Formats: sequence, C-alpha cells, structure tokens
Amino acid sequence: MSNLLSIDSPLVRFLTKLADLMLLNLVFIVTSLPLVTLGASLTALSHTAMRIVTDDYESVSATYLRSFRSNLKAGSLLGLIGLGLLAVAGAWYVVIDNLRVSTTVKAALFVVFFLALYRLLGTLLFVFPYQATFANTVPEVLNNARKMSARHPIACLTVLLVSVPSILVTVFVPAAVGWGLVWLAVGFAGIAFLTGIVFVGVFRRYGLNA
Repeated sequence: MSNLLSIDSPLVRFLTKLADLMLLNLVFIVTSLPLVTLGASLTALSHTAMRIVTDDYESVSATYLRSFRSNLKAGSLLGLIGLGLLAVAGAWYVVIDNLRVSTTVKAALFVVFFLALYRLLGTLLFVFPYQATFANTVPEVLNNARKMSARHPIACLTVLLVSVPSILVTVFVPAAVGWGLVWLAVGFAGIAFLTGIVFVGVFRRYGLNA
C-alpha cells in the first residue's frame, strides 16, 4: 500500500496529471468567456498541455497565464481568423446544399468541399500549438501550420480523429458526455493533452527542445 501511494507510483502520477488537467481546463474556460480571446486561450491551452506532456512545468496556472499574456494579441487575431474561415466554410456548405443541380454535380461539389474542409481543419488544429511553440508573424504561423499539417498527414489525421469526433458526440449525443459535464471537468484540457503528445513529436523535428 505504501508503494502504491508513494509520490513516484503510477497511481499518484496519474492522479497528479489528472488534477493538473482539471485545473488547466478551468483556467481555459474562464479566459475563453470573452470570445474575442478564444485564440489566445487556445494557444495557452496548447502550450501548457505540451508542457504537461513533457513534464516541463512547475505551476499549471502560472505557465498558462504567462503564455496567455504573451500571445494575447497574435493568438486572439488567429482565433478571429479561424472563426471567420469556419463561418465561410459553413456558408459554402449552405450554398452547395441549396444548389438546384443534378445529384452527380452536387456530390462532386461536396467532395471538393469536404476535401477543402479537411485541409482547413487540419491547418487550424496546427495553428495554436504552432503559435505556442514558435515565434513567427501571424501570416507565417498560418502558412507554416498549413505546410506542417500537409507534411505530416498521419499526425494531422490523428489530431482530427481525437478532436472532431469529440465535438460531434457532444452535439449529437450530449448524454454521452454528461450533458457537458465532462467538458467542464476536464474535456478541453484532456483533448489538448492527447493532441499535445502528437504535436510534441512533430515539433521536435523542427527544433522543439523537450
């Protein structure tokens, strides 16, 4: 029993990580309440989650807030750009869905649309972890995130499979996530942690020292 509860035991390490992720989740939700700061919050969430992955942190809240403040302007701008691009994608979906064309033409248009949407989502999922890790201008972040998501298709697909189904389940089967309670407890930070494992592996190839 003493070994089970020792500070280096797998159980204690797991519970410590879980507590850190719950704290990270709470701080993320609070700083995301003003929608305009969502991009900065996502950047700080990615930064802190990757630090948790690599055990390179002392305080979750201090690490998060430091990243949030340093990325407030650029991160918020990236968030607004991302929301704008998603709104455009949604508008295009409505346009295609309401076109009075043959079934074959509409199917072909939807194939093109979903391929473009895949690239957009892949790019956006790379944007905030990239912003959290490397010092670039906003256009460079967008361009490099786009290139990385294309250069690492398996990593991109893995991140998409972790992130997107979670959102779809929440929307269409809310009871599966306790009607939002899972998201409030640890959901956002949990996904950031899982995808952070992937991003750390990718970014190490580009000079991330972790």
